Amino acid sequence: MIQDEIQKSEPQELEKALLVGLDTGEDENFDRSMKELEELAEACYMSVAGVVTQKMATVNKSHYIGAGKVQEVKDYARALEADIVIFDNSLTPSQLRNLQKELEKPVLDRTTLILDIFSRRAKTREAKLQVETAKLQYLLSRLVGMHEALTRQGGASGSMSSKGAGEKKLELDRRKIERRLVELRRELEEVSKERETQSKRRLSARIPKVSLVGYTNAGKSTLMNAMVERYLQDEDKKVLEKDMLFATLDTTVRNINTGNNKEFLLSDTVGFIHKLPHGLVKAFRSTLEEVKNADLLLYVIDYSDEEYRQQIKVTEETLQEIGAVNIPAIYIYNKADLCEIEALPKVVGNDKIYMSAKSGQGLSELVEMILKTVYSDYVTVDFHIPYDKGQIVSYFMENSQVLEQEYLETGIRLSVNCHAADARKYGRYTKMC
Repeated sequence: MIQDEIQKSEPQELEKALLVGLDTGEDENFDRSMKELEELAEACYMSVAGVVTQKMATVNKSHYIGAGKVQEVKDYARALEADIVIFDNSLTPSQLRNLQKELEKPVLDRTTLILDIFSRRAKTREAKLQVETAKLQYLLSRLVGMHEALTRQGGASGSMSSKGAGEKKLELDRRKIERRLVELRRELEEVSKERETQSKRRLSARIPKVSLVGYTNAGKSTLMNAMVERYLQDEDKKVLEKDMLFATLDTTVRNINTGNNKEFLLSDTVGFIHKLPHGLVKAFRSTLEEVKNADLLLYVIDYSDEEYRQQIKVTEETLQEIGAVNIPAIYIYNKADLCEIEALPKVVGNDKIYMSAKSGQGLSELVEMILKTVYSDYVTVDFHIPYDKGQIVSYFMENSQVLEQEYLETGIRLSVNCHAADARKYGRYTKMC
């Protein structure tokens, strides 16, 4: 079963992690961020042994946190027998090096943790290439930042002879990373071309494209599976579904046929999160093209989360960053069954619904809203098609909803609900008698 994929990769013994956060007052969602850091650690198969926070007006340039707090973290980590210390922000190379020296423990920052999770979750060739690209870009920026800390030695003339031993190693590492990045970009371009070919094929079929977007673990995969189960009834078409941050990364597209030639392509992509590394958004840009090219976006929101408004804000900011703007949207307040709402589903206007993807409450109403939106440019037309134009009849049978069909002496009368472009294309057959 697909749901067992993650369990098979889980380590037998979990590492103990001590989480550290610095509240400078700039992040109004600091508490939320620390809670997410705990969930991220668990998603990376670590058990959270403890949490240490500090309030300070500015970041300590050498150790990120204050000197006294560093000693407190060291003592606490030793007492808890923590294997690793994780900081809720990006650390500079010098901060990382100083902290590892002082704490005598491996140290990770939030960005590295998320990159590690993505590396574990990537399944397809494209996702693996994208994650490796993001990791190398992040590492490259760290190498540049380490320049001043490297040793220097004089030497004879030559392109690198005047560099210190550390500088030589840095230059070699930088060149190696840059060469690999060039190779990755070339491979990603090939994959992107394949994706573009698939997208053009879907576009020519004129099937509406609907994309699930939203915060990680808001229920996108659950909603995808609910539709697959109801309309496709094929277990093999389901995606991995688990109560975990970034359980799935790979873009999945399913053709949801609701009957009467009313269908749409439903895509599920990587979820978003507060402080999602910019490099990841950039690396996954080609995958997120599915979102940019959608006819309709489904904002999946965890309504049971007190900070659900922040989810919406982060989602909108990320979509803005990738250029997915001015696309019609439906806001799905998922997990509403866990809240104090008397009856589900609750539909508000044309673009909001409170529902439960897990129980299926509201699924029919949501699909009705989707069809109403993506088929808004469809019109009902009466055609009179001569018998020698049977291919046109076949086209409407396959690409529209045939409401009535009548065989006359001079041809076939069809009453169809079709795309406005098709109505214009075959408009001359509406005037025949």
